[in-house]
Amino acid sequence: MSPKALLTFPDLEEGILLKRYKRFLADVELKSGEIVTAHCANTGPMTGVLHKGGLVRLRYCPSPTRKLAWSWEQAEVTSQTGSDCWVGINTSLPNKLVRLAIEAGFLKKHLGPILSIKQEVKYGVDGRSRIDLLLFPQGHGTNAKKIYLEVKNTTWAKGSLALFPDTVTKRGQKHLNELIGVIPRSRAVLVPCLSRADVEAFAPGDEADPQYGVLFRKAIASGVEIIPCCFGFYRNKVTWEGTRPITNL
Repeated sequence: MSPKALLTFPDLEEGILLKRYKRFLADVELKSGEIVTAHCANTGPMTGVLHKGGLVRLRYCPSPTRKLAWSWEQAEVTSQTGSDCWVGINTSLPNKLVRLAIEAGFLKKHLGPILSIKQEVKYGVDGRSRIDLLLFPQGHGTNAKKIYLEVKNTTWAKGSLALFPDTVTKRGQKHLNELIGVIPRSRAVLVPCLSRADVEAFAPGDEADPQYGVLFRKAIASGVEIIPCCFGFYRNKVTWEGTRPITNL
């Protein structure tokens, strides 16, 4: 059975990454020879994914409200099997993909039937945080608890093991504490969005941020549910690849 296409779009343009700079910018040479500057939504180190001279894919979307007509969407890496794998690097996409997966029923086993979803809802200490997705389930009693769901884009991998984070993330640490705080009156769910189809399991990136690893394990012990969701990236679509187990706990 072929993977389910969650999202389709016009073919992305392929090119060679010349350089990434000022965090938000990347120069790419298209197959035509034209050199363009693309917006890079991923401001992190992009460990294991950022390869000067590597193949990348861009979306062309000119608009009077945009400074740049091109956006960097995907990067090619070599998987542990030696085959090519495309990684989704646009950090604005994971929330949408996870929502689409929920609406398609792919996470019903984990979350139960969902009546409605709200995005970017204030919560936490003094309401100063925003949850990525707030789910309202269909049910009664315990099954009717609201579900606070946080999404984390995950592109770093060692072999077949996906890892998050790939750098120290005070924001990510804060989110774990905020999720712990909604229990027991609500359910708390962390979804590592595995933006590459070549990984078989997920683990906290202790090497990059040991404190995040400590809080990750504390969150699990406190009742936070972890659901690593895997997606495949192609020139004109993103596919649902299923959930992955957690390891190294």
